[in-house]
Amino acid sequence: NRAAREMKERVQKMIGDVANSVWLGTFHSICVKILRNHAELVGLRSNFTILDTDDQKRVVKQICETMGVDDKKYPPQAIIDRIQRWKDKGLTVEKLQNEYKSNVLTEVYQRYQQRLLELNCVDFGDILLYALNILLSNADVLETYQNRFKYIMVDEYQDTNGAQFAFIKLLASKYQNLCVVGDDDQSIYKFRGADISNILQFEKNFNNARVVKLE
Repeated sequence: NRAAREMKERVQKMIGDVANSVWLGTFHSICVKILRNHAELVGLRSNFTILDTDDQKRVVKQICETMGVDDKKYPPQAIIDRIQRWKDKGLTVEKLQNEYKSNVLTEVYQRYQQRLLELNCVDFGDILLYALNILLSNADVLETYQNRFKYIMVDEYQDTNGAQFAFIKLLASKYQNLCVVGDDDQSIYKFRGADISNILQFEKNFNNARVVKLE
């Protein structure tokens, strides 16, 4: 967030007040804007609450107690971590149920998502996943944001995950004006879901890309 604020300040110094119309921020801050604008499309209200880790644990504990799940075998934090990894890869409950055999974790995931909707809440992983869902499921909304974001730049691209890659590819698919900056040698967030193949396969994923090496 601090880096994003500094970038915005630099842009304002360069181009003046027109910078106020530029959407500049982290993936999550931009997706929160989109989600608040179209919350009803994913079953939420625009005043939804973003849960912190302690709140997530409480919800997962309640679900596990209801299901009779042993919290020593399935610690709540481990369940939350697994759910977050799924969300980083863009795996919704529906995708998991279609692609994997149902088990305790996928059942908790399903009940967890349903409970958050009932509470009008999202967790950190939901922010991007719901925004992606909105764009994928609503062609008119997608076109609105594609026209708004005719030019897109992503910094620290080596640290993007699967859901972020899908989000960017979708937004840039109409005008093909995408610039990413990154260094595969500086990818340090695999433990948080970062996928190094996003930068290594950029030329394959985006045709006619031009590579500029800053050596």
